[in-house]
Amino acid sequence: MGKISFTNSNNPEITMSAVINFPAGFDENRQYPAIVVSHPGGGVKEQTAGTYARKLAEAGFVTIAYDASYQGESGGEPRQLENPYIRTEDVSAVIDYLTTLAYIDQTRIGAMGICAGAGYTANAAIQDRRIKAVGTVSAVNIGSMFRNGWENNVKDIDALPYIEAGSNARTADAASAQKGQMPLAPLKEEDSPNEELRQAWEYYHTPRAECPTAPGFATLRSLNQIITYDAYHMAEVYLTQPLQVVAGSKAGSKWMSDDLLKRAASRDKSLHVVEGANHMELYDGEKYVDEAVSVLAPFFTRTLEGSVARAAAE
Repeated sequence: MGKISFTNSNNPEITMSAVINFPAGFDENRQYPAIVVSHPGGGVKEQTAGTYARKLAEAGFVTIAYDASYQGESGGEPRQLENPYIRTEDVSAVIDYLTTLAYIDQTRIGAMGICAGAGYTANAAIQDRRIKAVGTVSAVNIGSMFRNGWENNVKDIDALPYIEAGSNARTADAASAQKGQMPLAPLKEEDSPNEELRQAWEYYHTPRAECPTAPGFATLRSLNQIITYDAYHMAEVYLTQPLQVVAGSKAGSKWMSDDLLKRAASRDKSLHVVEGANHMELYDGEKYVDEAVSVLAPFFTRTLEGSVARAAAE
């Protein structure tokens, strides 16, 4: 395991920060399958993405958990921009980097993500055929979540004020060096509407998993891109890669995992429900994470081993 940095191929002014993990007995003269792991909105590589990356490396993969552009230890201004189109392109930028490494088998690259990182991963797979298999944990389609609410009980049109707020923030940002902000999870415990989102506050703002590079907010201007974004756009046609979806039985967000599974064109797709787990417990609850990995590791082993034959057939 080691911290690395590389130039973002989509924006040479941004240096990406990442942690790369190697399987036991790693030999740089061999070629290995790789998995790109994308963090939640508001998260960083040292949190749940790093946990899954480390555990999957133990299963024989080279894995890479990275900080999104404008976030964590990666470069870019304004800080904490959560532009879903850029975050989707970040997945492909990391793959661009992986293809330059002699010990990575370019025909065996998979991708997974947690929360919004899962949605960005699905969107990247729709448009990047180098991703041969897709895994998701507690998937969130960030556009749907902001439009329709955590439990899918808000109408699309009712999110129009958020677009107005994002638009007004852009005007304010243009006149000031101080950029408008919005929370991606509750910033205070008393702001939590339910236990699940109280755990989101706890995860990001207490010793449970807090990290100095993960302040838990995004630029308010990000609303302009988020509200109209659909992480699963054209999944019915182009998301044909094998897909393994993992969600907790008690997750208020589970409907977004169900939606991905329903919409994906893949003929090799399945949902694994972790009984008793909510959205946040799949971030760091040891028994729940281990159960998720016990499904994802063999999934990636099977699909990435078979990707060479599929590529030849295509």
